[in-house]
Parts: sequence; C-alpha cells; structure tokens
Amino acid sequence: MDGVLLIDKPAGLTSHDVVARLRRILGERRLGHTGTLDPIATGLLVIVAGKATRLSSLLTGHDKTYDAVIRLGQATSTDDVEGEPIGEPAAPPDATALPAALERFRGTFAQTPPAHSAKKIGGQRAYRLARARQPVLPAPVEVTVKELTVLGYEGGDLRVRVAATAGFYVRALARDLGAELGCGGHLRELRRLACGPFRVEDALPLDQIEAQGGIPADRVIAPVDALPELDLVEVTPAGLQRIRNGNYIGPVHVAGTPGGGTPLVRIVAEGRLVALARRRDAALHPVTVLG
Repeated sequence: MDGVLLIDKPAGLTSHDVVARLRRILGERRLGHTGTLDPIATGLLVIVAGKATRLSSLLTGHDKTYDAVIRLGQATSTDDVEGEPIGEPAAPPDATALPAALERFRGTFAQTPPAHSAKKIGGQRAYRLARARQPVLPAPVEVTVKELTVLGYEGGDLRVRVAATAGFYVRALARDLGAELGCGGHLRELRRLACGPFRVEDALPLDQIEAQGGIPADRVIAPVDALPELDLVEVTPAGLQRIRNGNYIGPVHVAGTPGGGTPLVRIVAEGRLVALARRRDAALHPVTVLG
C-alpha cells in the first residue's frame, strides 16, 4: 500500500498506538504519522503508508486547525486535564477580559512548547525529562496563529477554534492564556479538524477500519495527490530514468510546459508520483525519489 490515510483518532490512544493498530490491521510495516495528537485529543491523524512515508517531512509542515476547550482558573503540570493541579484554583475571568488577552496570541510570536512534549532537549524528549522529574522547557519556537475565534464561554470553559502553523501547541496556548489572565489555565478538550488540504470529514474512524479489516481503495490518497499545492511536471521516459538515477533533468526531458510557480515540484510519469524536485536555473533536481 502506497498513499496517505486519513484517520479520525479516538481519545485515549497515542498517535503511536494508532500506527501500531493500523500495522496489524493492514499488514503494512511502512506506516507513520505526520503530526502527533496527544492521547486526550481526537480528530484528524494523517498517516503515510509505503512509498508515501518519504513525503512525511513535507506533510508534517502543513498548517493545522483545531477546536479546543480551555479551562480557565487552574494550571496543571502537563498544561492539560491529565496533569496534576498547580496551586489553588482561581475564579475564572469575566468574559469582558478575554478579547484583549486573546489578541496577544494572534499573528506571529514566540511560543514555548510544554515541558511534557515531544520536543528534544539535549537529544532527549522533553516529556521523558519531565517524567524523570527533570523538567526543562524547550526553546521557544516562532509560530503564526492565523485564526483564533471564540466559539463560546461558560463556567470558565473557553471554546475556541485555532488555525496555526506547524509546531504550535494548543496546550501552550491554554497555559499562556491562563497566565495572561492571571488565573491559570489548561487544555480540557482538543479536536483536530484539518491538516493542510486534509479534513476530518474525510477521515475514517479507527474502529470502522478494524471492523472492516482494512481501508477501501478509494479512501487511500495516492502519493501524487498528497501535495496538491506543488506544480505537476510530466517527464519523458528518458527523464524518468535520469530522475530514478538521482540526476537532474532539463526542458528536453519534460513532456509539455511545466508551470513556473512552486520552487518544489511533483515529478510524474504515467500518472504516478516518482519524485519531488527543486527548480534550479532551468533544471529540476530531485530531492526525494519514490521510484
């Protein structure tokens, strides 16, 4: 199996748990995910299979959209509902205090990932250090929040929709918003709605896949369709051979006229994705070859 699978992850499983179950169901060892979802989270988990695993680094970089519930009035050790409370609970803020506080978290800014995260510190995962009671906050990362919309606020529970660049942590938003409001905060619920061009509405629940014993062929996204934002370049047989050998190709190896837009392009032969290549002068240089 070569392609991208869209899974609607249930709560209670790690992203690795989902991959392990899919390996067993599908009998495919070459599986991976393109963006971790915490155990409490539900929603879209993008899985790459077979040759599509070579596209992971690009798919991981997609913007992501979430619906979240942030509990204001209590900080926790993990910045989510599974952590231990830190300090005494505080009264949640009045709704009138929210707009000014939320404004700080729109646009581009430096965000410090949670201590309990998959970020590496000195070669070790931050969450491993935290579990060993050696918590160290990872270095701040520049993120961009493109949407931060309030969906509701009641009893200290703030419902928001967030669209942000890769590397953004909604748990860190909950922590920092609580600090900004002076009351503490943590993430109570999280559902991922989208990753780049992929939507949770098109995803299959894991239990359904297990009950069916597999995934219908029409629900497997072909590698060529996994990165629709990149220009498509059809190559001649001679160009295909050069690409497979890791060599650059020129205009003589292209069937038709390639678009002049994206720096990275999809190299296609007979409808199949064979490589990703980077434009350099008048040539296309392969950076990932699928075969």
